[in-house]
Amino acid sequence: MKKILLTGGGTAGHVTPNIALLPHLKKAGFEVFYIGSYTGMEKELIEAQNIPYYGISSGKLRRYFDPKNFSDPFKVLKGFGQAIRLIHKLKPDIVFSKGGFVSVPVVLAAKMCRVPAIIHESDITPGLANKIAIPGATKVCCNFPETMKYLPAEKAVLTGSPIRQELLSGNASRARELCGFDDSRPVLFIIGGSSGSVVINTAVRQALPTLLEHFQVAHMCGKGNLEPTLAPMKGYRQFEYIGKELSDIFAMSDIVVSRAGANSICELLALHKPNLLIPLSAAASRGDQILNAASFEKQNFSKVLFEENLTADSLVEAVLQLYETRNDYVKAMTDSNQMNSIDVIMKLIKDIAK
Repeated sequence: MKKILLTGGGTAGHVTPNIALLPHLKKAGFEVFYIGSYTGMEKELIEAQNIPYYGISSGKLRRYFDPKNFSDPFKVLKGFGQAIRLIHKLKPDIVFSKGGFVSVPVVLAAKMCRVPAIIHESDITPGLANKIAIPGATKVCCNFPETMKYLPAEKAVLTGSPIRQELLSGNASRARELCGFDDSRPVLFIIGGSSGSVVINTAVRQALPTLLEHFQVAHMCGKGNLEPTLAPMKGYRQFEYIGKELSDIFAMSDIVVSRAGANSICELLALHKPNLLIPLSAAASRGDQILNAASFEKQNFSKVLFEENLTADSLVEAVLQLYETRNDYVKAMTDSNQMNSIDVIMKLIKDIAK
């Protein structure tokens, strides 16, 4: 039996594509292991899949000044040593990395141990963690054609992003029962990212009286971000995080407001859900979500509202415009040449792990 070691963590976007691959890896006869950080969100998500999980030391490499910049490199070095020991113990035939800083020592350790590694880069431009790890990789998968020019030509493979297949088979009636919604108004689903977004949550809550005149609203606001005073509002249901119910809520939703993380928008594309993207601002990020959103807007897959322009009024205006033109977005997504990314990535894994 072939063995594969998966890694990636820090955000849900660095974990869910790995989860999407799990049933296909098992069907192909792979024994699967996972390396993540000691306490990152990936630990809970992966252990829920009954996959052997190993935590290692992890540090973040920052582009800005922070006192932790002096201590975190030592955490990365410790993680590198731990990853080498785990690779010697587990003896994987291949490593697949979804990125995040915990993946850096794992990919570099794989190179040291002469184990081939495949990296997946979700965004248009590679993040710092993947930039460091790319020299240790055999192949680098990517979502967007625009990304190919940023990668070594001999390593780059356009694959798209693995989508959890259960997302495609949700039950709208079950979601309506969960949320207490009826058929009187369409459903707007708002996703602020796995950690939530204060700026989106604030605008949504200020806009709720107007939004509820037109829609029923399901709102994933992030851990610790529930607003108890809004719980009794008819037609509004808020969640800290949505797990197995996500496919049902997507099936129920007529339009979606979302951040522009690459995995999230690829899921929206696969589901053909008309969407308004509010990318994380350049001031709070390296600007990758802005580039992701621009690519989807250019292809008419998404409408975009920049965070700097986000107010209760601008949100309402953009949502109403999106709903009025929703069929145009559905047609563009339906007509797109979306790749079957799981098949492409699985073939790559099987070929390299021979």
